[in-house]
Amino acid sequence: MASLKNMAAFVAVVEYKNFSQAGRELRVSTAVVSARVAKLEAEIGVRLLNRTTRHVVPTEEALIYFEDCKRIIAQVDAAEATLSSQERQPVGSLKVTAPLVFGRRYLAPLLPVFQKQYPKVQIRLHLSDTLVDLIKDGMDMGIRIADLPDSTMIARKLGDSSRVICASPDYIKRAGLPQTPNDLLGHNCLLLRFPGSTQFQWSFLNEGKKYTVPVKGDLDSNNGDILRDWALTGRGICLKSRWEVEKELENGELVEILKEFELPLVSISAIHPSGHITPPKVRLLIDFLVKSFGASLTN
Repeated sequence: MASLKNMAAFVAVVEYKNFSQAGRELRVSTAVVSARVAKLEAEIGVRLLNRTTRHVVPTEEALIYFEDCKRIIAQVDAAEATLSSQERQPVGSLKVTAPLVFGRRYLAPLLPVFQKQYPKVQIRLHLSDTLVDLIKDGMDMGIRIADLPDSTMIARKLGDSSRVICASPDYIKRAGLPQTPNDLLGHNCLLLRFPGSTQFQWSFLNEGKKYTVPVKGDLDSNNGDILRDWALTGRGICLKSRWEVEKELENGELVEILKEFELPLVSISAIHPSGHITPPKVRLLIDFLVKSFGASLTN
């Protein structure tokens, strides 16, 4: 019977497409990963990987076996998680993804506190303003600041994010101050771009009903910090979570626009893939975040 460690090495190589990255993920050397994969091939009598100096290419048989290995490893992890939950001492790596600014400012300071409580957990934090597919990218859980139409995910609300439309005093002096949301059509708006983004339509509330304005501009980015920086240099108007630009609003580097028009709140949620068993490490971290944030995110 094939060893689970050898299966895990094979799965990591296929997912990360090279031995060295797989070794970093498993926290073993490249040589150990290569030896485990070679042993697995000998155990099952099938060549799984074609190796060149630059690439690792799975064979046709490997792609079929890969899915079976992932399922077996997940089932074993779930069984062990059930046992470890009795002692509330989760073990193993916990891969978390979050938006860049929120993750750096709010999430990153909390994770060492959680890890100190549960020292057998290794936290691996991935920050990106690009939408991450939890299942495809092998993440245990993620933080989303958005509406959540994906029914395959289990979500737990951490708080709400209020939003603000703002620009620098220099931009307002040069381009004028919008008086209504429709005035934005005549302005250069700084846009957040990522797969599935709806940021090119900014939403407002009128008597509880949402309506949108199809904004446009000559600068966009998949990084929220860059939009703020562009706004600070007078390049246009941006839509940001208030907590992202609170300091700049207070010191006058940015000016809030259209204050009298209500913007819808956006939920901040912890999400994880649905399944029969939620790993204790995921459940405990989400409980910890709910308790840590409380109502502090709603501002």
